[in-house]
Amino acid sequence: MEAKNIQLSVALAVYNESDNIGACLESVSSIADEIVIVDGSSTDNTIAIAKKYGAKIIAEVNRTNFHINKQIAIDACVGTWILQLDADERVSSMLAKEIRTIVDMSLQGQPSAYYLRRRNYFLGRWMTKGGMYPDAVIRFFQKGKARLPQSSVHELMSVDGPTKYLDQDLLHIADPTFARYLLRSNRYTTLQAQDWLKEEVIGTSMWDIIHYTLIKPFIRFCEIYVRHKGFQDGFPGFVFAYYSALHIASSYIKYYEKKSTGKATSITQDWD
Repeated sequence: MEAKNIQLSVALAVYNESDNIGACLESVSSIADEIVIVDGSSTDNTIAIAKKYGAKIIAEVNRTNFHINKQIAIDACVGTWILQLDADERVSSMLAKEIRTIVDMSLQGQPSAYYLRRRNYFLGRWMTKGGMYPDAVIRFFQKGKARLPQSSVHELMSVDGPTKYLDQDLLHIADPTFARYLLRSNRYTTLQAQDWLKEEVIGTSMWDIIHYTLIKPFIRFCEIYVRHKGFQDGFPGFVFAYYSALHIASSYIKYYEKKSTGKATSITQDWD
């Protein structure tokens, strides 16, 4: 398809996502004019599955900051509009229709980017509270109007111009099992520890230990479970609040381990 006929590009950065990539691409197959995938040297069937959907594959290394690969995918897109997805996300038929309606409209008067409301799946249910919904993220934008700063794993899109929210939900199945949740938590706590090591603003005094292993986790738990009404999601809401609090403590313990012993923090090992 010629570039001038490509209105909507879908961009992904992946690594060993053979369990997810097919369902993700199937969910956008009716609306995508182009699919661009940056693959971080996958060793499974990710690329073979993606090629079945006509995806353009760009081979890269699996970088610690995966936002770098996401931006490479975004930059390679030629569509007027770009929808950036993760392999564990699904575009519902209603969201697909809403996106395509916008794509087919004139650009005049349109915002530069749209927030998508993500509905997260956890412990067998779609979460409704605890900060897990609406988990708004900028994923749909005009080409050249949004980009990732690529400085932190928790960063948000930087947008040039006005933004707006779409009405329909983006489905997020990052944690189909609790074991998967723990695996991702291990990766993200390592990344957080590495960020703290770069900043060099956190100490290892007794006060720091208490602050980052008890006080801050307790505050995080209360924010999610009480302030954001995580209790309304039943036991899954409690588990999410509890382990989100432990995320801070685990990150600090990895940080402390590196500061006190010099032991390397390896996101590559955690990721594999």
